[in-house]
Amino acid sequence: MPRSLKSILVPALCASTFLGFAGSVARAADVPPPPPPANWWDTLTVSGSVEAGITFNPDSPGDGLNFGHLFTDKANQPLLNQVLLTIQRPLDPKATDYDFGFKVQAMYGTDARYTHYLGELDYIINDWSQITPVEAWGIVHLPWLFAGGIDVKAGQYVTLEGAETIDPTTNYLYSHSYIFNFGIPLVHTGVMTISHVDPMVDIYLGVDTGVNTTFGNRQGDNNGAAAFHGGIGLNLLDGALTILATTHIGAENPDTPGVALACACNPNNALRYLNDITVTWKPTDYLTFITDGNFIRDDGFNATGYGVAQYGILKANDWLSFVGRAEIWRDNNNFFVAAFPGNFDFVNVEYGFPNTAVFAPAPTTYLELTAGLNITVPIPDGTPVLKGLLFRPEVRYDSSLNGTTPFGGGSGIIGIPGTPGFGAGTKSSQVTFGGDVVVKF
Repeated sequence: MPRSLKSILVPALCASTFLGFAGSVARAADVPPPPPPANWWDTLTVSGSVEAGITFNPDSPGDGLNFGHLFTDKANQPLLNQVLLTIQRPLDPKATDYDFGFKVQAMYGTDARYTHYLGELDYIINDWSQITPVEAWGIVHLPWLFAGGIDVKAGQYVTLEGAETIDPTTNYLYSHSYIFNFGIPLVHTGVMTISHVDPMVDIYLGVDTGVNTTFGNRQGDNNGAAAFHGGIGLNLLDGALTILATTHIGAENPDTPGVALACACNPNNALRYLNDITVTWKPTDYLTFITDGNFIRDDGFNATGYGVAQYGILKANDWLSFVGRAEIWRDNNNFFVAAFPGNFDFVNVEYGFPNTAVFAPAPTTYLELTAGLNITVPIPDGTPVLKGLLFRPEVRYDSSLNGTTPFGGGSGIIGIPGTPGFGAGTKSSQVTFGGDVVVKF
């Protein structure tokens, strides 16, 4: 290379290299550093919701009850169903190391009549609207044994079973199915393990004090026996298909002389089996099908109940969804399905105390057809406090498929504690028009 050309190119290349390096340093200085790892407290949330609704019954039943309903049992009366406050820190779903979370949830409203833990605030308010804890538990993730580790939850928590929940924000309809009302537990006190065997399989194993109970024979628990709660969950088709099969097995009849005499059994040894399988399939982003199958048996009174509910949810757009539910449920011995006129009747039945619970006049096969809408009101960005607003109008048809007359009843009678009494139903079917509003904060 000629000296004159070399003397020109070498300094130019060096200058270019230096300027490029300097530019890279400058650009790197302009890029903000990566954020620090999330603090444990960053995922703690405080939230709330308010649900209020009404269910119109054109028959205006004499006892004021929509038979076959629990949370929506009062005919033609506005209800403050729930004021729900939740404080929680969920587990990190991607955690590969130890992690800890918790949840505390409390309720005030008319739904609390049916969700009490025995022995906890169950008699302090003699009114439609009552107060109760819903959940209070801690959970730890342990990176042990399986690909996804094991979660251990201890405290008070809602059941694994069923397609519907106590929390209205995770349901599609205002009224509840017979399966939710009479075929599954609602809450438990105990310990539950969730083993994440692999991304497709979870195994649930737990022990608790029973259905809707705490501790203390005839105080927080209606007997002295423990119960098993568990099952298996499958996550298939990249989450488009989930299957949850669960069971709860334990003695659930009250340990009182009257119940022992009525069932000719030891209530602490007579098991009740509550079995449920819920299949959720989402073939598209706009269509969801849920199938809920249920079987319940009580050994003490040799009673069985069983049925299936099918749901369909069509999302039309971001603010409107169409919902349908069709259900058949058989109360084979007229033991499970009831209405509860008094504010404490549901709890009294669980304790085995005198009550005015109303039952059908004979074993009944129930048909329930419900159609409704989910109308989500858009919330402008920056709106303080308010996070969501949902309206859920519905029309529902209940009927006896075997000619009994459980609907349109009068008042019940006091019978043997913990055993079916008989009301004065006069109709084989009923039509109700209901709806609620759910406000989320």
